[in-house]
Amino acid sequence: MTFSESNTVEQMILDAARGSNGLVMTRWDHVPATQLPRQSGDVMVEPRVREALIRLNPEIAADPDRADEVIYNLRACILSVQADGLVRANENFAAWLRGEKTMPFGPNGEHVPVRLVDTTQPGNNRLIVTNQWTYQAGAVEKRFDVVFLVNGLPLVIGEAKTPTRSAVTWFDGAYQVNQIYEKEVPAMFVPNVFSFATEGKLFRYGSIRMPIDIWGPWRTQENEPEGSLADVRRTVESMLRPEIVLDILQNFTLFATDKKHRRIKIISRYQQYFTTNQIVGRVVKGYPKKGLIWHFQGSGKSLLMVFAAQKLRMHKDLHNPTVMIVVDRIDLDTQITATFNAADVPNMVGVGSRQELQDLLTQDIRKVLITTIHKFGEAEGKLNERSNIIVMVDEAHRTQERDLGRKMREALPNAFLF
Repeated sequence: MTFSESNTVEQMILDAARGSNGLVMTRWDHVPATQLPRQSGDVMVEPRVREALIRLNPEIAADPDRADEVIYNLRACILSVQADGLVRANENFAAWLRGEKTMPFGPNGEHVPVRLVDTTQPGNNRLIVTNQWTYQAGAVEKRFDVVFLVNGLPLVIGEAKTPTRSAVTWFDGAYQVNQIYEKEVPAMFVPNVFSFATEGKLFRYGSIRMPIDIWGPWRTQENEPEGSLADVRRTVESMLRPEIVLDILQNFTLFATDKKHRRIKIISRYQQYFTTNQIVGRVVKGYPKKGLIWHFQGSGKSLLMVFAAQKLRMHKDLHNPTVMIVVDRIDLDTQITATFNAADVPNMVGVGSRQELQDLLTQDIRKVLITTIHKFGEAEGKLNERSNIIVMVDEAHRTQERDLGRKMREALPNAFLF
């Protein structure tokens, strides 16, 4: 066999996505791009979007013409990329994908949320992986190697390069996506959750407008090696499972403002993803009420706290919890607060004094609270006995045991402590 992009790497991705070895629980159906009901100038497969809107929204099922109103708004969002830029358009579309947008479809014109995808039950969606997808915008035509669609919406784009030329690497695929496709046909990336590139040896992924040098690897919790086609396949079988793609969409994507006041998109690294879900899993299970997380410098600790705080706050089984971020130095308090502020974390309060901390806890405030261990150490007696309070302590190894063990446990006897 003569090795090429299409008969090795691209085909391996399609096989892995379909779960051909039986390992993938929720699978993608492979449909060649030429068999999808769309024109080359369409970003969405609109018949599939319409079907999902009717299936997932009772108010739209009662009047299917309402699906066309939603699709009109989605088209407008995609077209807005020319005026608003890709990040803003992508942020707006992400709100649609997360079910945060409403339409006046309820009784007496009441606004109700619109669901484009089911993020809680991936199998309730129409899951398609396709290849050699052509998209045309005016005179510009581009062909995408692999596209993953959920209910007709292209959420993941992959570029597969040849494994037989040593001069060609994943970087070439990432460059093609980041520097050519995103700039020449940005509309195609408005619904995008993330993109990836591989040459069959290494796999790297990134979000829109993310500099290529910070595209990252995806490893499982076992942290296996990389460097072969089998290693890339294992990564595809892990990261590109529908449940993980939808979890990243819903809980591990942030839009923030950088130091130059530009809007940027942030997607979690693999260690932030797995650690956050371990924290959430332990809290939902209810025990043990503590845990220790080791970090190396530059691993994204502040963003991990953001992802964990947001997923904990949104989790329906935790009944509107309070999440506390506790640090032991003033400069860390400022750094972490800046990260939360830049990411526009809702209901976040920087606690400025010991009295404010006591008041917020005794008043049973359900928000994200950021404070220092020193303020906590001065608290007197029990401040709140709820069990759905989760405390994440930064630099815990620097804080004296008596501060954490005695004072915090006295103040919050039933809280989870990480």
